[in-house]
Amino acid sequence: MSTGYRELASTLRAAIERGDYPPGSTLPKQEELAAEYGVNINTVRKAVAVLEAEGLVTPVRRRGTVVRERPAMKRLGAERYAKSKWKFGLVAFAADREASGREWKPSDQTNTVSKTEADAEIAEALGVAVGSEVYERGRLVKDGETPTHVLTSYYRPEHVEGTPLVDPTPGPAGRGGGFAVLTMQGLEPDAITETVFARMPSPDEVELLKLPAGEPVMVLKRRTVTKDGVPVEFARGVHAASRFAWSYTFPIPD
Repeated sequence: MSTGYRELASTLRAAIERGDYPPGSTLPKQEELAAEYGVNINTVRKAVAVLEAEGLVTPVRRRGTVVRERPAMKRLGAERYAKSKWKFGLVAFAADREASGREWKPSDQTNTVSKTEADAEIAEALGVAVGSEVYERGRLVKDGETPTHVLTSYYRPEHVEGTPLVDPTPGPAGRGGGFAVLTMQGLEPDAITETVFARMPSPDEVELLKLPAGEPVMVLKRRTVTKDGVPVEFARGVHAASRFAWSYTFPIPD
């Protein structure tokens, strides 16, 4: 039976999963694959296109077809927000790095701060009127030179005016980050609601996160409230899907 492009894609996929072609390596040239499997070059091109669409490989100019890195980092679930972490100076993205055995430095996070008008989603989350002035704090986080995600938080001005949360200096907002700052304001975070979903990135997100062709993003929306139910932060995050393995540990409800 002749080998079609789906069969060839399956063979190459299995070789990648076995580690025959480790992350960062290149597949043999298409002419070499055609000769090895006794198929024409068009079949190889179609098979490689299938692997590219699946996010397993990326064409890189002057290198060839490169096997993509597998998730390099854990993105912790509830554990990343543990009070025992941020009350003692460990911010959420750093908790992910330490859980993954990776180094980090404050300058891995850049900040931009401005005032903006609350859209309908922000207004509902923070309990303010649409069009109200809120603080917007955007962060780009990198692992070395590789961007991993962007996160933009929104706050009521009366909660954060004059605090490190409105300081655009690179790095977390002091020891413990934003949650520690809110606690010092008498607004200790107590409960978080997160919503996560996947979609394809916008052109700006592709450029900002240096995403290879075909890679989706994981979108995070987070609302944080105090024990009394006062909303103190609403955040939107966009994460490169291939750069995290999302990990959750929690007690099973009765």
